[in-house]
Order: sequence, then structure tokens, then C-alpha cells
Amino acid sequence: MTSKQPVEILEKGGVRPTANRILVIRALLESDSPLSMSELECRLETMEKSSVFRVLNVLLEHDLVHALEDGRGIVKYEVCHGEGHCSISDMHAHFYCESCHKTFCFENVGVPDVGLPEDFHIRSINFMLKGLCPRCSEKIQ
Repeated sequence: MTSKQPVEILEKGGVRPTANRILVIRALLESDSPLSMSELECRLETMEKSSVFRVLNVLLEHDLVHALEDGRGIVKYEVCHGEGHCSISDMHAHFYCESCHKTFCFENVGVPDVGLPEDFHIRSINFMLKGLCPRCSEKIQ
């Protein structure tokens, strides 16, 4: 998790820090794993679904958060930890537990370097590993 504060993240990304944007960034920062739209809605009961959606779109457009597919087709979001914007160097592996359905961030596990032809430019990478987390593995032994 980053030590940056929501207002600092928004300002560095060139986004005006409104109350809703601060609430969404704070919820993402306080989570120990990426959050889906519905998980954010549950945490932010006072915000309308459409407001959460609009904030996420602004944050995505300004590369302050990145989206990943969690292994079931559900999109989850997390704050980028770079200086102001997401970059390929911010991308890391994620692990989806097929038993408890939790998504884990492996920030120290980078994504593989793929050699694309010169004219292609990567904007995001979704590197998802699937299996059982340690807690769920323990249950079946």
C-alpha cells in the first residue's frame, strides 16, 4: 500500500479532489486487495452507484487507478503506486484464489517482458495467476 494520501494522489494526477473522488481513492487505499465496483459500492454506502462509476472512469482516464480482471470476469480496481500515473512498471502479478475468491496483489512479482513489434504500445497488462491461497490450501490438507 502507498503512503500517499488521496488528495495528494489526485492533485499529482491533475484531478480536482472532490469529496467523492477522495472517498473512492481512500476506499481503494484502505483495502488489502483490489476492489470491484460492487465491493466499492458496499464500502461507500452513501454514494450512488452512478457516482462511484463516474469517479472510477475519471481515475482510469487519468491513469491513477488500473483495472484488472480477477479470474472470473469481474473487473477490480487498485490505485497505481507510481509518481502521479500508472505505468507499465506499476503493473504486477495478481493471484485469484479459486476457493475463497479473494484477489491478492503480488507487487514484488513483475509481469513478464513480452517482445511486441515496434508499432504496438502497451497501456495495461493483466497478469493473473489462479489457484489456492495458503489459508485455503491449509483447509484441504
